[in-house]
Amino acid sequence: MSEKTVTVGKSFDARQVAFFVQTASKFASKIMITIDNKTVNAKSIMGIISLGISQGQQVTIAAEGEDASVAADEIATVLA
Repeated sequence: MSEKTVTVGKSFDARQVAFFVQTASKFASKIMITIDNKTVNAKSIMGIISLGISQGQQVTIAAEGEDASVAADEIATVLA
């Protein structure tokens, strides 16, 4: 399991949400995103939209699986 906490660099519109989900979906690992005690699957467009990700928020990324470390690093890069 790999876990990272990052500060979001910019607010997410529909295009950024779609890119984020595409990035998460290319990994075999289970990836969860937590903001303000709300956790969703990073591979779910509706889940990510429901978080209302905005600039300056603290986001925790938790990845579990064979490529968890790489997945968490790449997701953190997309958010930052």
